[in-house]
Formats: sequence, structure tokens, C-alpha cells
Amino acid sequence: MTSERPRSADAALRERAQAVIPNGMYGHQNASILPKNFPQFFARGEGSHLWDVDGNEYIDYICAYGPILLGYRHPAVDRAVAEVQDSGDCLNGPSEKMVELAELLVDITPWADWAWFAKNGTDATVYAASVARTATGKGTLLRAHGAYHGAAPTWINAGDMAKQVDGTVEYEFNDLASVRTAIDAADGDAAGIAVSAFRHDVGFDQEMPTVEFAQGVRDLCDANQMPLILDDVRGGFRLDIAGSWAPLGVDPDLSIYCKAIGNGQPISALMGRDSLSEAVAATFATGSYWFTAAPMAASYTTITTLQETDGIARLEQTGNALREGWQRAADAHGVGIRQTGPVSIPLMLFDGDDFSTRDVPRAYRFSAELAERGVYLHPVHNGFLSTALTEEDVAHTLEASDEAFAVVAAEFKD
Repeated sequence: MTSERPRSADAALRERAQAVIPNGMYGHQNASILPKNFPQFFARGEGSHLWDVDGNEYIDYICAYGPILLGYRHPAVDRAVAEVQDSGDCLNGPSEKMVELAELLVDITPWADWAWFAKNGTDATVYAASVARTATGKGTLLRAHGAYHGAAPTWINAGDMAKQVDGTVEYEFNDLASVRTAIDAADGDAAGIAVSAFRHDVGFDQEMPTVEFAQGVRDLCDANQMPLILDDVRGGFRLDIAGSWAPLGVDPDLSIYCKAIGNGQPISALMGRDSLSEAVAATFATGSYWFTAAPMAASYTTITTLQETDGIARLEQTGNALREGWQRAADAHGVGIRQTGPVSIPLMLFDGDDFSTRDVPRAYRFSAELAERGVYLHPVHNGFLSTALTEEDVAHTLEASDEAFAVVAAEFKD
């Protein structure tokens, strides 16, 4: 594939970054692991579209890895942020926006009595673990094998993402027997069960929880007098306004939101029951920027806009159109694919690729071909949809996808 899109500005910035940033970039936004025609640096976003520093335009299906829910530069959210910033954002204490947002979250979450705010999903998952340990007086957390709950020593070995940290015991997602075994392995020291809203572990198909699993975990937490911690960082506000397990009829004791909650503004939230209020009061945590008002105003406006526009239903409609269109195109070209997880958080895997080892040449070629046609879809990370996606965006995406599937079919013949 020969790229006709300009890349010189991005290449120059990568060279400059290499001189002053370790490895040139770090974390999940490091483009060095992506196809070569994927940009590292971006200039602006508008609605459902992004432009890189070379001026190349893309329909975006990663949404800043989840935070963009209503589209880039959403007018109502930007107005709310600007109004707060005009008065002062980072002050000696929070503004009334903190109380307003907490009231809104408690109002839309039937089981929750309070809300607590920070900046990142990791902030909130780490604090949830601390609250569970304070509440129970125990130290061992149960978490699913391979599950990601944030980049912190509470959840992972800092030197190796594949290693679990001391103080956790693993179970298998959607396997109640393994949860019981993990509780036994904790030997009376289980402080809580952490579970993702759906399985989105790297190297595996996405997997939705069964009602039996969700209710079984709830029952085991009740029987062992420990909190159920729902990590809803990835699914929150894309699956259900009351939380991603609300459709299952199962309520957690602690629930964690980030990503979509502020439409790109830095904010995370932990919600919980009144029975854990004393543990929260006894578990100190803070941050210099945790109480800034602009992200709280953005979050309030994001949630109310989502309600007013029936945004979650729109995400599902768009997701179904994409999933069905991708399947038709793949079938037409004889390319085997699997599409898993929620339609609003899509993941496409190719038969013949080894997702567990990241040996995924078909996925890389497909995504690279899409990028040349103005569609940004990550080859191995799940995508995220925004409510800003239009019918025209979907039509262009499926037209580009049909051409990309044709390339994959021709290059990877049996």
C-alpha cells in the first residue's frame, strides 16, 4: 500500500518527541504499535471527525479511547465549560457544580446514595479497592483473570502488565464456580469482588456477562459480607443511563465511571451505597485538580444531553447498522470475522489472526486501508461510537470497509 496522504508534519513531531519523551511516546496512545499510516499527533476534532497535524481527515471510531460520547467540540458541553472557566475553574474548594453533578448521578442511579469524584478511571478503581478494604477490614480483592482495572500497583505489577499484584486472587469471567474457588483461596480475607461491566481483556473476544453470573456474584458478595465493585469505566453511559448492569437487574455496591462521563473533560466518579459512607469518610484520598469545576459542568451537561436526545438508543442504532454492514461486506468477500461485545463498543476480529499474541496481519491491513480512506478504526482495541456519527458517516465507512475487505481477501488467500 502506497500512501497518498501527507505525513511529513507527523513524522517531524515524532522525531522531536523521540528526543524529549521516553521512547517518543508512551501508554495506550503510542502509535508505534499501529499501522504505519496511523498518525501519532492530531490537530483538531469536530463532531464525529478528526484531523491529524498533516490535515488528513478521519471519521473517528475510537473517540479518544472512549471519552468522546457526544462528539468533539459539542456546543452545549463547550458552553458549560466556558461559563465555569470565566468564573474560575481551579479554586480553594469545589464549586456548586460538584453538588449538582452528585445529585444528578444519585438521581439517575436507583441503588446509589452518594458520588465521589477524581480525574482518571485508575483514581476511582484504586479508591474503590481502598474503601472495600476499609469497610471489611480485609485485604484480598477478587478480580477476573486478565481484567484491566487501571494502571496502578493496586491492580497490576508495575513492571509487567501481565502480572497480578499481591493482594488479589483471580477468577474467570462468567464462571461462578471459579469465583467460589477464589473466595476459598482468599481464606477468609476477601475484601470485595471487582468485575468489569463486560469482558474487554486484551487478546480475547469481548464477552457480555450472563444474568446468572452477575446475580451469582451479587449473591456471593452478600453471603460473604463484602462489596461488589462494578468497573463501568468502559461501558458507562454507552449501555444504560443507570449503569451497565441495570439491564441485568443486578446492582453493585460501588460503581466506577470515567471515559464517557465528561465528553473529553478529565473526570471520573465512584458511586456507592450509604452502608459504605463511613468507610469513605475513613479512607483519605485527594488530588490537586480533582475538584475543578469545568469537568463537573461538562459531565452534568453530557449526561443531561444524553437523556434529552435518547443518545444511548442512537448509539445502539448506529452500532447495529455498522455491525450488519461489516458482516455483509465480509461475507461478500469471503473474509471470516467475529464481532463481539456491545454494538456501541465494537470489536472486529479476523479469522486466521491470533489475537492472543497480537499476530494480526489481517486486522492491521484492514485498519490501514480504512485509514487511507478516511476512517480511523483501531486494529486490535475495541472501538467507541459517539452520538455525533451520521448516516453519511456510516455509509462512507461501509463503502470504505467494502474496499478494505477486498484488499484483505486478495492478500490473504487460503
